[in-house]
Amino acid sequence: MIIKTLNDKINIIFVFLLVSSVLFAQNAPSINVKYIAEKIKLDGVLDEAIWAKADQAGNFWQYFPRDSVKSINKTEVKMLYDDAMIYVGIRCEAKAGKFVVSSLRRDFAGPTNDNIAIVFDTFNDGNNAFVFSANAYGVQREALIVNGGNNREDFNPNWDVKWFSESKKDDNSYTLEFAIPFSSLKFKEGGQKWRFQSYRFDLQSNEHSAWSRIPQNQILANLAFLGELIFEKPLGKSHAPLYAIPYINTIVGKDFATKKAFSNLSLGGDAKIAIGNTMNLDLTYNPDFSNVEVDNIVTNLTRFEISLPEKRQFFIDNNDLFGNYGNTFNEARPFFSRRIGIVTDTLGNTIENKILGGLRLSGKLDKNWRLGLLNIQTAEDFDNRIASNNNAMFTLQRKVFSRSNVGAFMINRQTFQDYDFQKVKDKFNRVLGIDYNLASKDNTWTGRFYVHKSLNPDDTKGNLSSQAVVFYSNRFWNFVSDWVYVDKDFKADLGFVPRTDIFKSGNYIARTIYPQNSNINKQKFQLLNIMVYKPQLDYKKVDHLLSVTDDIEFKDHATLMLRYAWNYVYLTRNFDPTRSGKGKAL
Repeated sequence: MIIKTLNDKINIIFVFLLVSSVLFAQNAPSINVKYIAEKIKLDGVLDEAIWAKADQAGNFWQYFPRDSVKSINKTEVKMLYDDAMIYVGIRCEAKAGKFVVSSLRRDFAGPTNDNIAIVFDTFNDGNNAFVFSANAYGVQREALIVNGGNNREDFNPNWDVKWFSESKKDDNSYTLEFAIPFSSLKFKEGGQKWRFQSYRFDLQSNEHSAWSRIPQNQILANLAFLGELIFEKPLGKSHAPLYAIPYINTIVGKDFATKKAFSNLSLGGDAKIAIGNTMNLDLTYNPDFSNVEVDNIVTNLTRFEISLPEKRQFFIDNNDLFGNYGNTFNEARPFFSRRIGIVTDTLGNTIENKILGGLRLSGKLDKNWRLGLLNIQTAEDFDNRIASNNNAMFTLQRKVFSRSNVGAFMINRQTFQDYDFQKVKDKFNRVLGIDYNLASKDNTWTGRFYVHKSLNPDDTKGNLSSQAVVFYSNRFWNFVSDWVYVDKDFKADLGFVPRTDIFKSGNYIARTIYPQNSNINKQKFQLLNIMVYKPQLDYKKVDHLLSVTDDIEFKDHATLMLRYAWNYVYLTRNFDPTRSGKGKAL
């Protein structure tokens, strides 16, 4: 009797999960794109006769506050193309015309502005895509989506590329015109279909919407829910130009105390060369990164260093191909590009380590294969006892199933000269490994499984890092099970490894409800349990976090969080949170 009752419950759960999946198993929408010979005047006014003949992506689905109805305000997206450009004409209706724009700065925050975005998955792989967005005043934003857009960290707004847009506003709508050069994109020559999405933030109506319907348990940038864009005739070569950014930096001065004059002149630059329609070759010589956007200011009171996003353009294109290994919860990333060009001096201070030059080849070999190769040489600094290092990485990734992939890599940091101040153990550091990234067709199941090993001089120990993590997500339930092991002697000089000698177990369960006829949009009950053990201390428990959370999201975007957390930390050595040398150590 007990077994029969249990079987009945299992069957009910199975049917429940199946029905919730079927709700979003819709036929993907499609839009046809007409080839034109006419010229489009980019002025934000869709008054050319050819726009009236263009196919239209309309009937947007609401994403917030409900994901089962059509959007309140009408949105129309049309597209045309010629040999050089793809043109996008957009009209967004609004109730009062009082558009909400919080910033006129490029790469504005999407959720705080009235804006619309278009997404191109040019290789139809469900893993990588280009995003072009503009707000009601025509301010631009572009981004790369990687790893299928499974979470917000997969949305990279630091990518920059050349494209054009204009806008016009009236009392109850705004109109946008985009002109995006094919040379700013990567795509398959001769292809005739891309996967496509458009989503909109309408703050006047407290509404988010998308052309291809997306469930609320996924983020708007998720690539599992795109429609289809069909070109009238096959695409040709991108004819991507050579991009060169040279610089000259000079200074002339005088020390009036010593009456000595000084001067300095430096030359350098970056270049980007397209290899076919799918590969990039980035070159740099004596680079000057003084024009790179400054990092956000972060106060860190934790025991561990923090990772800040890469903003140097040389490293950004296809950065996921290099930096995504081991990067689920940032426990042990074997490659972190910001390590290159930064070192620690003899006093323990972080200083710049000059980059002499380097190259970076990355992109698609074909529909299923991606290749990455990086080699950068840094300068020696005798005053700070820093050796000249060659920093190299090779990576190869293969798409499997609908949206999953398998990747393998090898990283090598090596000193080729002999320095009196350098220890033998610091001559080189190598890391090699393999990752399997799981992503089901509808993104219900995602996960990562990897094994990495480091190699150092006189290395005879395990030096392993590994992880198995699985995510399940539908409209009502979320489950996560995460298991991580990082050996005490695992070392990644070019990576981001906050701590070693850990065995971590993390489990999470959440239940979401959607109240009807209520001001509450959704309510999410969450239980999180994370435990970390230290193998070198006979698997002593050194961290334990247990939290229970009730998140309430209202239809006007207000939120209320009720949370209980119990956090246990065993300190294996003294820790001064102020890092000033004057604070009282815990």
